[in-house]
Amino acid sequence: MTHSLPVIQPTSLAPEGRKPAWLKVRAPGGPNYMRLKSRLREWNLHSVCEEARCPNIGECWEDATATFMILGDVCTRNCGYCAIAHGTPVWEDREEPERLGRAVGELGLEYVVITSVNRDDLADGGAAHWAATVRAVRRHAPRCRVEVLIPDFQGRTASLETVLEARPDILNHNTETVERLYKVARHGGRYARALGLFRHARAVAPALPTKSGLILGLGEERDELIATMRDLRGVGVSILTLGQYLRPSPQHLPVARYYHPDEFAELATVGRALGFTHVEAGPLVRSSYHAKRQADLAGSHLGPATHGGSGLAGPDTDDAGSHLISGHPPKVPAPRLSLQ
Repeated sequence: MTHSLPVIQPTSLAPEGRKPAWLKVRAPGGPNYMRLKSRLREWNLHSVCEEARCPNIGECWEDATATFMILGDVCTRNCGYCAIAHGTPVWEDREEPERLGRAVGELGLEYVVITSVNRDDLADGGAAHWAATVRAVRRHAPRCRVEVLIPDFQGRTASLETVLEARPDILNHNTETVERLYKVARHGGRYARALGLFRHARAVAPALPTKSGLILGLGEERDELIATMRDLRGVGVSILTLGQYLRPSPQHLPVARYYHPDEFAELATVGRALGFTHVEAGPLVRSSYHAKRQADLAGSHLGPATHGGSGLAGPDTDDAGSHLISGHPPKVPAPRLSLQ
């Protein structure tokens, strides 16, 4: 005679479609949220907060803080965890840098994060547009600190240096997951390329604070996670964010595991022991969540008034960046990072 036995769900897992209680957030809708949403529509600007369905959008927008997404809202890559639309971009808006700079000035922001979709269709990956945007923010909001959350530019050193020459205050690039899962989760990305980006940034701009983020719950093992954190410290990353992966739709990768808040706290302790100056860890943490506080706690008080954040040697570029605002460079091959 046989008996059916109940299947006991581990505490770190939840049935498909059901999330742990600590992942519940209040629906957005406050006055500042509605104001910022209206302004973004008025200025025809994109925010990664909306495009990536960030769970913190209500909190951040109520605090008049947003992460702007440039270069359109269609990505040339199709990462298995990402909610942003993918395909062949047709969008090009040469006035966007000035428009975004004016918006930051009018909103009176003291700290802004700028990110973008991957634009592998452009010869420089959009780097010239990136630099023009940073310079526009400098002109219209000179007291505002600028964090750039950049793509990997397919390993082009020239593109990375173009962004660094605009002198952001923090350079951020999300590693996202452990090396083993790159083929599954990060289509078009390379783990060694991500590390190479930080290594090259440290070589040409040693004074510039660098930052990276990992999403947990894609199937990584603890030893892989710690090894990744150690790799990031090895290439000079000083600020680390750790957050829970949340499946955007049934077409995306499933959640392999929900981490308890206590586990995030323990991983933050491990990160600090590895030498990170600041670790922001929690189920709802995203790369730009509390970005200004992260920078402050990490001790990176590099004011934009000096435009010295990049630590680059060599002559200053034209503040107006007119040669960058005019458009993208010709489609010719550019040097790539050496990842060996």
